[in-house]
Amino acid sequence: MLKYIGKRFLVSLLTIWVVITVTFFLMRLMPGGPFDGDKLTPQVKANMAAKYGTDKPLFDQYTMYLNNLVHGDFGESMVFEGRGVADTIEKSFPASAELGIIAVIMSLIGGILLGTLAALKSGRWPDRVVVFIATLCITIPSFVIGAVLIYVLGVEFQLLPPTGFGEWKNDIMPCIALSAASLSFITRLTRSKLIDVLKSDYIRTAKAKGLSKSTIIFKHALRNSLIPIVTYVGPLTASILTGGFITEKIFAIPGLGNEFIQSVTNRDYSMLLGVTVFYCTMLIFFTFFVDILYVLIDPRIKLQDAEV
Repeated sequence: MLKYIGKRFLVSLLTIWVVITVTFFLMRLMPGGPFDGDKLTPQVKANMAAKYGTDKPLFDQYTMYLNNLVHGDFGESMVFEGRGVADTIEKSFPASAELGIIAVIMSLIGGILLGTLAALKSGRWPDRVVVFIATLCITIPSFVIGAVLIYVLGVEFQLLPPTGFGEWKNDIMPCIALSAASLSFITRLTRSKLIDVLKSDYIRTAKAKGLSKSTIIFKHALRNSLIPIVTYVGPLTASILTGGFITEKIFAIPGLGNEFIQSVTNRDYSMLLGVTVFYCTMLIFFTFFVDILYVLIDPRIKLQDAEV
């Protein structure tokens, strides 16, 4: 087990390094820079470049950034003087995390419940309704769903505040928009897997033993049906957090997504890299945790197979 965890940990570190490296050099390929603009004189631009080290050779900038990063120094914004990258992340991420956690919980609970209902009513009208809604939601982008919710619930009927953050009412529409696609995917995945499991031989054996329907469904069938859902938790978290950038902008939420978009627009190299490294590390940690959990939750999987 320790050998497996060690290998996964090394792969995670390698992945983070690759993301940092690719992001660093791709930023330099983008047209423009953090000090472009008619308001800055050539002398001021030269002074700013010297201060942040952008006047050095590209490889020297890269090694300098890695060295600072290893020592926990994310640097400061190249556009907003005195604004630390780490401080910005610490201030902005709680809002993104709150929406993300609620959206993940909504996706898992709602998707499993709807998928189970559809599987147990397979071929009947509840199944058709659930499949139709799931198909519709999975094809519509989250920002479109968000815009529709703002117009219908926020403007026309005025049931919820269209923008803002801080109260529970402000979380409802953004979380629905963020969780719609993933909830639909989990619904379809749970439905198809549960239908297959209910046709298995061990389920027939459980019925022959006289076990109750609820015991067969919840103790045996549903438990094995949820194994693919566990593996999806990592990508689910990634998709919701990264997909929340536009949603945060639409609902005027002061989250880390706004900082990311603003850093791209301003060519703020240090802020863009810092946010990317933070998200990358967090999401790879989730994936690493799910890899371990997947081996523990499914007794049919050998640890040696998971190492392949």
